[in-house]
Amino acid sequence: MSLRVPVLRIGDSLLVSIQTDLDDGSVLVLQEDLAARVVEDGATGVVIDISAVEIVDSFVGRMLATIAAISRMLDAETVVVGMRPAVAITLVELGLTLGGVRTALTLEKGLKVLDDARGRRPQGLPDAPELR
Repeated sequence: MSLRVPVLRIGDSLLVSIQTDLDDGSVLVLQEDLAARVVEDGATGVVIDISAVEIVDSFVGRMLATIAAISRMLDAETVVVGMRPAVAITLVELGLTLGGVRTALTLEKGLKVLDDARGRRPQGLPDAPELR
């Protein structure tokens, strides 16, 4: 049985927090669940939190790129947050550029990236000094 990854709504964006390694079946379920939620919720952004992911391979890299492409086709931008240095190094060594996938270090910065891409102030976040 494939693991289901929860998809949470934050304003007009969806948050996917990957907490464990995903097998092929789980990835396919996630892609279908996320695509359905983007349409159902009218989401304009998707944040994928991979801060719990310690090891990546070409499969995980392709999964992130595919999810971003599906989201773009459904008019939602994608940001991957929480990437560890070792994960970034591995993706570069594998030659995976994750085309079309924006990145940010934290969830807060990822939501700001989405809002900047959509040309408006973040929803639900208090006024704060500029993020750097």
